[in-house]
Amino acid sequence: MYKEQLTTDRLPEHVAIIMDGNGRWAKKQGLARVFGHQKGVETVHEITTAAAELGLKYLTLYTFSTENWNRPKEEVDAIMTLLVDTIAKERPTLMKNNVRLLTIGDTNRLPDEARKKYLQLIDDTAGNTGLSLVLALSYSSRWEITEAMKRIAHKVESGEMKADDITEQTLTDNMTTACIPDPDLLIRTSGEYRISNFLLWQLAYSEMYFTDCYWPEFTREEFYKALVDYAQRERRFGKTSEQIQK
Repeated sequence: MYKEQLTTDRLPEHVAIIMDGNGRWAKKQGLARVFGHQKGVETVHEITTAAAELGLKYLTLYTFSTENWNRPKEEVDAIMTLLVDTIAKERPTLMKNNVRLLTIGDTNRLPDEARKKYLQLIDDTAGNTGLSLVLALSYSSRWEITEAMKRIAHKVESGEMKADDITEQTLTDNMTTACIPDPDLLIRTSGEYRISNFLLWQLAYSEMYFTDCYWPEFTREEFYKALVDYAQRERRFGKTSEQIQK
């Protein structure tokens, strides 16, 4: 239904998604939270495949925040185990769909096994030229901005640059997303209306789409629906409608 309404000239280049609601979906089914995460992985597979088929350039998924480390240990352990298992299974699909895996976040906090396999998969897919799948793992925007400021401060201290040389582009160039364009569209599932410390700098001019669907319920059709909604919007970037239409 919605897919037929999409045209390539109105597709976003970069979609970012806050995948929210795994635990609440599981609770609604009378299941443990880990089952929600397992179902959520299936949704990741479906949406990534859909994005690749549509020809999107970038898909960034808020996979695990730095704040998520504060969740109960058994849940964090289950998520990390699921991450390792998923990495092992997804390589053939990523290669088949020509998907390149990228990452943003503090991966040094990952368990050794998960980190090793994760970085290996990034290396394995480095030559793929289709969709770039960016996983925000052990990520928070305030952490990212703080680290960027530290890098800039070190450059000033070393004399590599002066404080007056710092511009918006300087900060952008020192983010973990330096080689990734800002998102055109942010999608958040589960009926929450907040950004939750995700890409605060990069979302300055992004369109936002919120849905009541829990992430495990977010189907391809719901994804297409969000893209159709985006295509109907006028992106002005501070200009007037008349300026955009010229």
